[in-house]
Amino acid sequence: MTINDPKIMAELRALYPRYEEALVSNDVDTLMAMFWTGPEVMRFGVAENLYGPEELAAFRKGRPAANLARKVTRLDIVSFGEDFGSITLEFEREGGSGTVRGRQSQVWVRLEVGWRIVSAHVSLRPAK
Repeated sequence: MTINDPKIMAELRALYPRYEEALVSNDVDTLMAMFWTGPEVMRFGVAENLYGPEELAAFRKGRPAANLARKVTRLDIVSFGEDFGSITLEFEREGGSGTVRGRQSQVWVRLEVGWRIVSAHVSLRPAK
């Protein structure tokens, strides 16, 4: 198995900006299209555990669209073979009580329909 094949890395690097733009602009359709539609898909958030595409869609549609802009301070991509990769990052967002710092991880798998997120996790770091 090849780790960090340049071709696969380029594919994953091209996907991430599309995800980030959809996230900060609250483009629910694009966000949902980037996730797998299988019943095992999951996303653990700051205050929610979402299982299956229906729960993910309900969360995305009900999420407030305010204060979504963030600054990515670290982005790491790793690929394993031709069909599996992970994207992890750290971010900062300005909030009412100052800078909020967080992290995000995504597991990407190439399926017949293309690359999809099959698992994601977002958490906040304690204030310094």
